[in-house]
Amino acid sequence: MSRQPHGLDPDHLPAHVGIIMDGNGRWAGQRGLPRNAGHEAGEAALFDTVEGALEIGLDYLTVYAFSTENWKRPPSEVRWLMNFNRDLLLRRADELDERGVRVRFLGRSGRPVPRRLVEMIEQTEARTAHHTRMTFQVAFNYGGRAELVDAARQVAADAAAGRLRPAKVTAKSLQARLYLPDAPDVDLLIRTSGEQRLSNFLLWQAAYAELVFTDVLWPDFTRRDLFAAIAEYQRRSRRFGRV
Repeated sequence: MSRQPHGLDPDHLPAHVGIIMDGNGRWAGQRGLPRNAGHEAGEAALFDTVEGALEIGLDYLTVYAFSTENWKRPPSEVRWLMNFNRDLLLRRADELDERGVRVRFLGRSGRPVPRRLVEMIEQTEARTAHHTRMTFQVAFNYGGRAELVDAARQVAADAAAGRLRPAKVTAKSLQARLYLPDAPDVDLLIRTSGEQRLSNFLLWQAAYAELVFTDVLWPDFTRRDLFAAIAEYQRRSRRFGRV
């Protein structure tokens, strides 16, 4: 078996890795800094992780950037995060485009997401749509339950319009109405900061995912931590209900 320099089996990589990027606030608090400093530091961790994913040849990487529940945070922090994500797109769109990365967003794009940010998201998606080296998906204003509700509403609307018979509704019917139905299921889901819960992230797509929890706070996460999680994934036996 040929292994890559970092010890990973290139023939046994997860097709899709999801990451819950957690711990920015605690990282900042440990240093006596405002919470926003943790979010800023997390940008470097995110793009080192993206570089690592490209280095080993991952096909899909999805990160949890802003949840439907994050609107409950203090308004000043929410405003800062909206501006930060807008500026992040300005800073990093060229870099991702040059590296052949297709960028996609999943989540609800209506209000209260600022219209200018929605426009920038759409521009970035259109600009990188032809790339095939890796698909980088950003879950923004996203919640797994919200996604399933939206899919169920679409099933109901299609049934009411006669486009879908209720007796013919299957798991495949629902999956076809998810935000990004062509993305493969998540094979490996990583959460940083020591927390051990899914927090409403990719509930449908991660139904059979291998879960890896690390105590590393997100701003300290690097591609080495990504490789370590994938190495753990490669040590596991996935049976999908079989013996």
